[in-house]
Parts: sequence; structure tokens; C-alpha cells
Amino acid sequence: MKLYDVIVVGAGTSGMMAAIAAATAGSKTLLIEKNKRVGKKLLLTGGGRCNVTNNRPADEIIAHIPGNGKFLYSAFSQFNNYDIMEFFESNGTHLKEEDHGRMFPVTDRSKTIVETLFNQLEQLGVTIYTEAKVEKVLHKDGQTIGIALEHEKIYAPCVILTTGGRTYPSTGSTGDGYKLAKRLGHTISPLYATESPIISNDHFIQDKTLQGLSLQNIALSVLNEKGKVVVTHQMDLLFTHFGLSGPAALRCSSFVNQELTKNEQHPVTLQLDLFPEVERQNLKKEVNTKFFDQPEKSVKNALKNFIPERLMDFILSQLIMSDLSSKQVSDQQLDQFIQQLKSFKITAEKTLPIEKSFVTGGGISLKEIQPKTMESKLVNGLFFAGELLDINGYTGGYNVTAAFVTGHVAGTHAAAIAEYTYLPDLESD
Repeated sequence: MKLYDVIVVGAGTSGMMAAIAAATAGSKTLLIEKNKRVGKKLLLTGGGRCNVTNNRPADEIIAHIPGNGKFLYSAFSQFNNYDIMEFFESNGTHLKEEDHGRMFPVTDRSKTIVETLFNQLEQLGVTIYTEAKVEKVLHKDGQTIGIALEHEKIYAPCVILTTGGRTYPSTGSTGDGYKLAKRLGHTISPLYATESPIISNDHFIQDKTLQGLSLQNIALSVLNEKGKVVVTHQMDLLFTHFGLSGPAALRCSSFVNQELTKNEQHPVTLQLDLFPEVERQNLKKEVNTKFFDQPEKSVKNALKNFIPERLMDFILSQLIMSDLSSKQVSDQQLDQFIQQLKSFKITAEKTLPIEKSFVTGGGISLKEIQPKTMESKLVNGLFFAGELLDINGYTGGYNVTAAFVTGHVAGTHAAAIAEYTYLPDLESD
């Protein structure tokens, strides 16, 4: 009979950290992965460079995890982003800071991060099974007792599920953990795509009028059914052949999906402000001055370099102002033009599906998990970490941070509990 203290299912970001934490605390640990190698998804993060964490204070990190980030306060008090940095630095993997506090390995290679974790697992004597799929979690009288693979059972008083969400299914993230948790009585909050490009059927998207156009430092807002702003993100935006991408669109996507659910899948309105730091009245004055100084010039030439040319052409044609000279523009037309600059409307039909998104929203209900330990409230000795949890953050190292933090906390507490938990009679199992 194979017997361990802690079994970790899924060797991704949170799973490797959970196994390292459990083994560091003295547990005999087994890490099981259904792929041929560990850390397959981690290799893809940060465009293959691995945005390993973020260098901002804990409060700010949690504020960048709009999907239930507050649940992490207790976990962060035990292990946080600075501890993640210290972990890599102390293991000889140096990190560097880029814009918005994003931390990357100096090598600019995800492989460096995966190798550091793998080397730690080996040094700590963690047993690793690859190409092994867990069929179910074994339990008896409300106590976890191990797992069942296709052809064998392996026993342990503590099992940590870290199988990831449903993004990038090619990496093995196919939602297995949700099924395992559901069988044990856990509730799964509906899954939805977050950090996902947005699809629009607006004519200018369909006609590819603005395709490839990149806008810097704009504000993109998601509006609810009543036209009220739900969220605004001031970042860069990219028009694509199917809709919108770039940081502003990705950050708004989870809110688009939530509004779609509330509105019974009716399209959601987005509002684009090209000059978020300029008040409407001041913008009107600025445009008026340009017209006044160049009365004979066409509107387009009077406003040269004011906004990207293709967007200018599109807005002017929509307002039937393309052939006007500056002096011909009425006050009403000027107001309409300013309206387009400050609240250009785009219709969001949906986002790309979870499988093509960066992060899975929804997951195992947090009401059924102890925030201090990541242990199930329903089954003793069962723990969860990483993207399986109903927690999701923006891109920028926030999701990887949440995965490392929850993994470390789950591993540490599983090791502590395994020390004094006696398995029931297994022979009769």
C-alpha cells in the first residue's frame, strides 16, 4: 500500500508551490500531474517570459483581483508577493521589475521559473508522478483518505486539488478539479471567461474599418442596462477584426460577461473616452480654438494629429462632417463631435470563450473553504488552491501571485494537519 502525508493533484503554479510548502514542513509528499511534464501552463504566462508576481503592496494586489480578492487577506498575512520574490531570489533566480510593478525573471524565460520550482521539489524529495490522471478523491466518514488513479489507489490524510481552471485546455486545464470537487459535495460557481478579448458585431468592426488601430491611455467603461458605469479602465486599447483587445478590453471582459448573464445575454454597451484626463468643456474649447485659428481648412486638416487619422475619418463620416471646413461647423455639430470623443459607444456581444481566455472566472464556492487554511469545510483533509477557487484577477502577475499564495498556504496547513491525522482502517476501503 502506498502511503503519503500529503498528495497534491496538478503540478501547475499552485500545485508545485503547495508540494514545496508541504515537503518543507516535513511531510512525505506526492505530486501528481496528468501531463508529461510539470508547469506546462506556467511556461505560457507573460508571453513566455512568466510574469511571476507584482511588486505592489498587498492591498493594491488584492484590489487588482476583482473576483473575490478580499478572500485572500488571511492567506496574504501568512505568505505574500514579497515572500514569492524572496523564494526565487534565495534559490538563485533573480527577478526584475517592469511597468506597473510586474516582476519577471532576469532571463526573460518562463523555463527559469519552472526549473527553479522543479529543482526545489527534487531537493525536498517530493515524489512526482506524471502522465497520471486522478479519477477520484477517496474519503471515509467525512475524512479524506487518498486518491484513485486508473489502476491504483494511493493513500494520504490530506489531498490538495490544484488542477487549474478551464483556460488553455491544451495544457491540461480541462476542468477536472471542478468535477472531483463536485462529487465531494462542493458547489461550483458558474464559470466565465475573464481577461478575454471582446467580440462586437458593430458595423465598423465587421467592416474592419478600425482593425489594427491602437489607442494609448484611453478609458473604456462597461455600462449596465440603465446606462450607468459598472467599471472603467484607463489603459491601452486595440481594435481587432472581431472586436477589442489590449489591456483595457481584457480588464473589462469579466464585467461584460457578468452583465451579459444579468441581461439574459443581451449585448452590453461599452463607452470609450479618448481624452479621459480632459473635461468635456476644456476639450470643446481646445477644438474650437483649432477651428478658429484655421477657418478655411477642412475639419480633418485643422485637427491633424489630434486623434489617429482612421478614427478621425470614421467619426467625421458618421457625423457627416467630412466635407466641412472649420468655419462651417455649427455649435451643435461641435457638441456631437465632442460627444464622440468622450463617449464613443461600442456594442459587446460576448467575449472569446474560456478556452481562449487568460483566466477562468467562477469556480469552487469560497463559502465552503476556510480562508486561513484553504481546507474544505465539507471534507476534512481536502484542500484547494489556484485557479480552481472562485478567485480571478487582472493580468499583471496578480493571478500567478494568488496561485502561489493559496498553494503555499494549502501546503503548509495540509502538512500540519497530516501530522496528527490518523487514517481510518484502509483495508476495508
